[in-house]
Amino acid sequence: MLGNYGGFVPGGADFKVLPDPKTLVRYSDAQLYALALFIYSLEPPPNPNKPSALSRRGEEIFRSEGCVNCHTPPLYTKNRLTPAIGFEVPEEHKKSYDILPVVVGTDPFLTMKTRRGTGYYKVPSLKGVWYRGPFEHNGSVATLDDWFDERRLRDDYVPTGFKGLGPTRAVKGHEFGLKLRPDDKKALIAFLLTL
Repeated sequence: MLGNYGGFVPGGADFKVLPDPKTLVRYSDAQLYALALFIYSLEPPPNPNKPSALSRRGEEIFRSEGCVNCHTPPLYTKNRLTPAIGFEVPEEHKKSYDILPVVVGTDPFLTMKTRRGTGYYKVPSLKGVWYRGPFEHNGSVATLDDWFDERRLRDDYVPTGFKGLGPTRAVKGHEFGLKLRPDDKKALIAFLLTL
């Protein structure tokens, strides 16, 4: 509510003037705790994608390609941070934060050029990807098939999810799996959909 993004104030009058903080209401700690308990109590819907011979082959590919190094079972994440392209990890961060020393090439704009940017992205869990699209940190890719399509790296790519400011742009980052043979991509995706 008190954010100012280049003159755009989400909670302000005409989206231009910061509201007086004394006029805002904050939920109590007890209310927020109750909300957190409710959210943690929610169960995901049952997964309709059952394991098959194809998905088991996809699991083998997941392991052999090294996906488990960042997306470690059973949560399919290490819950670690990965630096964005161009971000120099400060020495004190290496002592304080759980940082994976791997840059996956994700577009650094949101994490380095915005007010709330930190220079890092968190390795996401792959649990429930069957119902959690669109993908990428800003939802630029609608499906896993699109995510593993190497054409998304080209400047003339038309994003299948969030379009952004123009009709075409590259959706960079996480190039792992893009060079797999089509049948291996299909098996990997079948496995991911079972998680």
